[in-house]
Amino acid sequence: MTKKVLVFLIGLLFVTALMASVHPVSANESKPLVVCTTSVLASIVSDLTGGSVDIKYLVSPSMCPGHYDVKPGDVETIRSADLILAHGMEWSGWLRELINSANQTGDLHVPIYNVTGPWNTPPMLKQKYQNIASILSDTLGLNVSSKLSECVDAIDQVDTELKNIADKYGFNGTPVACMLWQKGFVEYLGFKVVATYGPTEYLSQSDIEEIETNITKYGAKLIIDNLHSGVEVGKKIAEDTGIVQVVLINFPGSVVGVNNITEMMLYNAEMLADGLKYFEYKVELESYKSAVSFWQYTAIGVMLLAAVEAIIIVLLVVRAKKHE
Repeated sequence: MTKKVLVFLIGLLFVTALMASVHPVSANESKPLVVCTTSVLASIVSDLTGGSVDIKYLVSPSMCPGHYDVKPGDVETIRSADLILAHGMEWSGWLRELINSANQTGDLHVPIYNVTGPWNTPPMLKQKYQNIASILSDTLGLNVSSKLSECVDAIDQVDTELKNIADKYGFNGTPVACMLWQKGFVEYLGFKVVATYGPTEYLSQSDIEEIETNITKYGAKLIIDNLHSGVEVGKKIAEDTGIVQVVLINFPGSVVGVNNITEMMLYNAEMLADGLKYFEYKVELESYKSAVSFWQYTAIGVMLLAAVEAIIIVLLVVRAKKHE
């Protein structure tokens, strides 16, 4: 073996050893991708994992998941996922179609979990965090127990804040009309729901008349809409009955600065407090208008009476002069 060949072989062995020790990160060592149908689920995963996973959600937080139209890129997103989280309700519409499209070759083996039930009260929200923490542990091997404890403590703190807001602004027993998807949260805060309604596209004229009748009958102060379900009917009812419309959100990210569900709950509670303040302002304004109208009519009456008296006096004076 020549000296040149020996040097080449030694160099080749060195380079091979170096590449073996300093190799690029493989696909298996990259962050797992968790695909969520909505920002609700995505925000919970984000709070629990603290950046240790990549997260994508499909449905814009400004729209109802039931109205979502699948995009071409969603198929690749599903095929790239290590875990998929849904609410369950999407399966009756677009999600099943999307999964089938992503699995046309029969090699889609990603775990899919439905985290069902409402999420917009603190007790329900804690269950969602606990369920998703368990799923992350079982499917991805992530230990998020420390983060879960922090999140549960934060939810308990928000629970106290919400109750303080409810006490401060007198929510308890206040009659309201409410969209069904917000009913649980509104009742949790102490409001008395005297009328409920579903998505606006399903409301008939007779449904609207019944809502307005109950608002008048029970003296409701607010009509509480869900942004993602349509707000035009609620606006019309508020105009018809003279009460205040409040629009709440059900998905974090639909309002700037509201990034998870506890922030969403506080935002919604503040909207309700502002709504009640505005209602009281309207009532006070109407009382002022009534008072002004009363005094206007009184002043007009006094002026008419004075005019009549003046006419009578003039007639009496004229009559007296004739007798003279």
